[in-house]
Amino acid sequence: MKIALMDSGIGLLPAAVAVRRMRPDADLVLSCDPDGMPWGPRTAEDLTGRALAVARAAAAHEPEALIVGCNTATVHALPALREALEPRIPVIGTVPAIKPAAVGGGKVAIWATPATTGSPYQRGLIRDFAEGAEVTEVPCPGLADAVEHDDAEGVRRAVAAAAALTPRDVRAVVLGCTHYELVDEQILAALDRPDLPPVVLHGSAGAVASQALRRIGAEADPTAPPTGTLTVLLSGRTGGLPAAALGYPQGRFLESAAAAR
Repeated sequence: MKIALMDSGIGLLPAAVAVRRMRPDADLVLSCDPDGMPWGPRTAEDLTGRALAVARAAAAHEPEALIVGCNTATVHALPALREALEPRIPVIGTVPAIKPAAVGGGKVAIWATPATTGSPYQRGLIRDFAEGAEVTEVPCPGLADAVEHDDAEGVRRAVAAAAALTPRDVRAVVLGCTHYELVDEQILAALDRPDLPPVVLHGSAGAVASQALRRIGAEADPTAPPTGTLTVLLSGRTGGLPAAALGYPQGRFLESAAAAR
């Protein structure tokens, strides 16, 4: 079994770890774009071109499925990626986990990039999946970039600013950018209110990994032999995990698991 994941940078790490934990025997291909990142400020046409190049580099390794581990690329490039690769390679996009966060109503906050916050895309998801919930959209300027570069002080400032915009009594927070899952502990700490129940964060990594397995007719088997390999592509070139990736437990886990093969 071989599953590929793509992103401009290290936002694909949480989904890659989820796949690795569900299927330790799966070979992983991680395709990033250090030459073209960040994708967020690019036009939709330019971003789609970069995404197609990264996807084709991964497809050359003949994976059984491709996970688009990036919310922005999913919004702008998913139709083009599917047109280029399916049905030979199923393409699984990443959608913010608004639906599970809004189950039962209540107050929900969605942390996302400034470009996504208030966008027709996100507003459509809120309309379709958050009926009955009171939703606050929280822009997080600089957070994804700080995470990407393992900038601890930048992460601290961006998380604190987003927490200040989050209503005090919100107990369900959707992480609307895959990078944010890499700093979930810092986010939880910033939102902690001793007099209120704990905050529940809703990321997409587990659901995306499960969907990838379903698309190829496989089931999760955490007890499978840990024989899966790791291939890293950097704008199409074979390389290693970026140094910033190793600043996070997810990156170190993937590297150590691969080294143990």
